[in-house]
Amino acid sequence: MTVGDPLTFDVLALDPLAEADRIAGRLKETAARDLRKRGFVIAISGGVDSAVCAALAVRAAGPERVYGLLLPERDSAPASVTRGRTVAEWLGIRHEIQDISPVLEALGCYRERDTAIRRVVPNYGSDWKCKITIAGGRDGRINHFRLVVESPAGEQREQRLPLDEYLQIVAATNYKQRVRKAIEYFHADRLNYAVVGAPNRLEYDQGFFVKSGDGAADVKPIAHLYKTQVYDLARALGVPADIVDATPTTDTYSLIQGQDEFYFALPYHQMDLALWGRNHDIPAATLASALGITPNDAQRVYDDIDAKRRATTYLHRQPMVIEPVPEVGGGLTD
Repeated sequence: MTVGDPLTFDVLALDPLAEADRIAGRLKETAARDLRKRGFVIAISGGVDSAVCAALAVRAAGPERVYGLLLPERDSAPASVTRGRTVAEWLGIRHEIQDISPVLEALGCYRERDTAIRRVVPNYGSDWKCKITIAGGRDGRINHFRLVVESPAGEQREQRLPLDEYLQIVAATNYKQRVRKAIEYFHADRLNYAVVGAPNRLEYDQGFFVKSGDGAADVKPIAHLYKTQVYDLARALGVPADIVDATPTTDTYSLIQGQDEFYFALPYHQMDLALWGRNHDIPAATLASALGITPNDAQRVYDDIDAKRRATTYLHRQPMVIEPVPEVGGGLTD
């Protein structure tokens, strides 16, 4: 792309099968040489990212050396388990389903979340549903979060979340990702396998993961791929259509929650182009023309990308040490 050229989605084009073979080769080499592991463990969520990562792991190590985990809890959509099982059976890998609800209940995940919600909506009950949405960034204002609740009768209410309540709700729901990761590492230790993480480039860049939760892994094979490119790999690899066609959700709250309404300023395919534009110093006016939005809105999307990078820098940090330990490394590395 040269100066003055229109920005199109063609900038994200790649040869998906060649890329799949390249990643699989790197996975195989990394497991054997760097990690000294004999296979891979992966949590299969029912979404396209984990499906592609599972397929790449099989391509690298063979189905007999990949172990799949389906880890639903009481807020998970039933379709997530169905689609996760479809992926595991399609790949022919060993897998198991473990409901983590009892663990989360014992840890206080649901109790702490609901306590915070009741400080905002006093009559919120255990049979209600909830989610969090984001607002402000696209309008040029500071991002803030809103709570959406739904009564058993189907009546919805929405209001702005105060900071303390927002932090407590997120802290409580983060138990879900951290419990899942503990289970993944149990099986990884048991089998001498490496844990595969499934963030795409948009999620990895923008900090859309939980530290020591879904952000923890031994290898992240698609962190360099935009979500659009992950879909290209999925189709080329033959991922079942019901996984490829499913709308991306967080599958964290009891109400259906799209990733764009919780975290990103735009739907994923538009965010991919915006992130590519930001990474390649494309003017906001050029992005605006490509997405059919105003130049001011495009600049706000760029500003939101920058703001999220600043706010989530620490998620990529390893534990900080006061003094370097040169024999083993450590310190402020990404």
